[in-house]
Amino acid sequence: MIDPAVARIREYADDDFDAVDALWRKAGNYRPWNDPAKDIALCLKTPTAALYVAEADGILAGTVMVGHDGHRGWVYYLAVDPDLQRNGLGRRLMRHAENWLKQAGLPKVQLMVRTDNVPVLAFYGALDYADAKVSTLEKWFDGKATRLKKKAYGTSLEVTTTSLEMMTRPRLPSFATPKNAALMRVWEPSVAFYRYLYNAVGDDWLWYERRALSDDALNAIIADEQVEIYVLYQDGEPVGYGELDRRQPDEIELAYLGLLPQAVGKGLGVWLLTELIDLAWSYEPTRLWVHTCTLDHPRALPLYQRAGFVPYKQETTTVPDPRHTGLFNTTSS
Repeated sequence: MIDPAVARIREYADDDFDAVDALWRKAGNYRPWNDPAKDIALCLKTPTAALYVAEADGILAGTVMVGHDGHRGWVYYLAVDPDLQRNGLGRRLMRHAENWLKQAGLPKVQLMVRTDNVPVLAFYGALDYADAKVSTLEKWFDGKATRLKKKAYGTSLEVTTTSLEMMTRPRLPSFATPKNAALMRVWEPSVAFYRYLYNAVGDDWLWYERRALSDDALNAIIADEQVEIYVLYQDGEPVGYGELDRRQPDEIELAYLGLLPQAVGKGLGVWLLTELIDLAWSYEPTRLWVHTCTLDHPRALPLYQRAGFVPYKQETTTVPDPRHTGLFNTTSS
């Protein structure tokens, strides 16, 4: 594993394209209506723009694109390999971009973040970025890009779901219990408490299936003794939960796993997953399985794979956008 702290930040070179393209896809920066090759080419031929990469031990670990229009600076494509995040590299790349703009004499820098991308908003908030209280409007000259974006943010969503399984108990490293943390099973969960957990954890990732259930239908699931709900507490308050579904003979589904927004990035997710895997295998099932989709956190899939889950099926479906069905309080575009 490379050390992000010693990564060298340098200008983009032509032979970096494949690594940059792969990084943007892995880090969740890729969008179907934005062509990476065209974006990079336009940046490189623009005198007031630059693209930088962070490299360590020959591995491309991060990027940032910066430019200005003579009045304000802009930052795009800030990306850090998900396996190397939470090590300060994103902050270093942002400082590099800000210094580039300061040297060009720019008085300010702006960037765009989707309003529902809470973790990224929190990242920039920690760097003293504030909501400018303005609306961003756009008009695409590329008809294909317009159609792709309307498809993604219209009344339906295209979702790719990956199903993973493990057939034998994995050999997982031993993790120390996080400070002031405890995992407790909720033996008789109320619908209200469950909805609090489900909504608080899943709001950023558009978890909608359980929102759509009536109280009676939801209670029929969570009251089943074969459905085990474990709540992760830290400093006395709930910060995440996981759910094991043992209703199918000889197999267990890790039905839900997640953290509340304020708990993300503290190493709790890895510990919670490890504990739930250990609990599941204590029943000696023939199979433990889980699924994740492209609406989930981009690190969910690699996290499951590192824990020993192996993908066995992937399918893409179109579902109604839950933000337009009344299940969520707000809509985004």
